Amino acid sequence: VQLQASGGGLVQAGGSLRLSCAASGSIGSFNAMDWYRQAPGKQREFVAEITSGGSRNYADSVKGRFTISRDNAKNMMYLQMDSLRPEDRGVYYCNARRYAAGLWHDYWGQGTQVTVSS
Repeated sequence: VQLQASGGGLVQAGGSLRLSCAASGSIGSFNAMDWYRQAPGKQREFVAEITSGGSRNYADSVKGRFTISRDNAKNMMYLQMDSLRPEDRGVYYCNARRYAAGLWHDYWGQGTQVTVSS
């Protein structure tokens, strides 16, 4: 399965963006799907997760501002980002995880750039 993230861009602080992650195959078998981000000079960090059961987890820094969702019928995952701050800037990556044969299998998409101006 290949993942492709899109929807990034330049937005002013306080604005919104909606990121999308398109999968080339069915996402129904993934145990969880996540968004990560990486700011310049920093390590990649967790942003949000949605499990196959619909449970959602968020990094403290984005709670109340970001919403993760998935549409299994369309093989898509989304990240609605509201009240954006300059510190939200970075390259956003989508990830999908599947547990099979005793191992976790990770799939990564290419990133999409988010820039937030102050």
